[in-house]
Parts: sequence; C-alpha cells; structure tokens
Amino acid sequence: MHLFVAVSFNEDTLSQLRILSDELRCHSECGRFTLPGNMHLTLAFLGECDAEQTTKVKATLNAIDFEPFDIVIDFIGRFKRSGKELWWAGVKENAELLKLQQRLSDDLISAGFRFDKRKYSPHITLGREIKTDAVPKSIDPFGENVSKIDLMKSEHVNGKLIYTAIHC
Repeated sequence: MHLFVAVSFNEDTLSQLRILSDELRCHSECGRFTLPGNMHLTLAFLGECDAEQTTKVKATLNAIDFEPFDIVIDFIGRFKRSGKELWWAGVKENAELLKLQQRLSDDLISAGFRFDKRKYSPHITLGREIKTDAVPKSIDPFGENVSKIDLMKSEHVNGKLIYTAIHC
C-alpha cells in the first residue's frame, strides 16, 4: 500500500479549500486538480509499505500524543518543478505543527523509515501541472483545530486517485 500520515480536514475547511480550487480552475487552461475529498495536509510521506511497516507506522502514531492546536490557511502559492506548476494553499507558520511533524519524522526514522532531506513546507495541494494566469496571493484566513492525525492510503479506484484514512 502507498501510505502517508496527514491532517484531515472538517467539512468547513474542505468547503473553503474547494472554493479556492474552483477559483484556480476558472483561471486555468489545464491541470490535474485535487479531488475535494482528497485534500489534506501531509506530515510524512511513506510510499509503498508492506504489512510489517504498516504495523510499525500504526504503533508510532499510537505513541504520539500532542495538545490540539489551530492551523490557519492564509496564502495561495505554487512550486515550479521541471516546468510544471503545483498550486497549493499554504499554512501560516505554526510552531506546534512543526514540532508535531518533526517528532513524527524522528519517531518514524527510529522505526526504520527514510525521508528526503527537504525542509518541511506545510501546504495543501490544490492541483498539479496547472497552466494558469493566476498569481500567488494572500487570502482571507481560515482554518481549524487539529486534534488528531491519520494514516492514509493512496489507491486508484475506477481510474481516480482516492485517499482513505486507515488508522486514526
């Protein structure tokens, strides 16, 4: 299974993210836009995992305890890679989020997982391979309280990429 650890959003936040995605789509020639139910904030991408690794991830998540904290989404931006643009909604700098992500990464490394060395950049992907006249910008802030994290699986179902929580 392809796995990752993420913050899943409530319906209010998902609704706001859908609005941002729809606005971007209206100003775009083309792109692969994230399905509304797939919008999330990745904390750790694990990739292909077997049953033993999945058990280790679940145990790691069970051992992580954190105080709930608020996140704020306040920016629309993009990453340019190989001539393609990935557009995202950005999360305002947040010490509690960064602390949680670092602890999760450290614990998963101790459990035998490897991660790339890129600095963690919290964002919610709105779309990939976007061709648009839109520009990065600040937006009216919105967000929610984070009190749990989920182990998610990624799979293709009827030709669509679907993310499903398999452990909370």
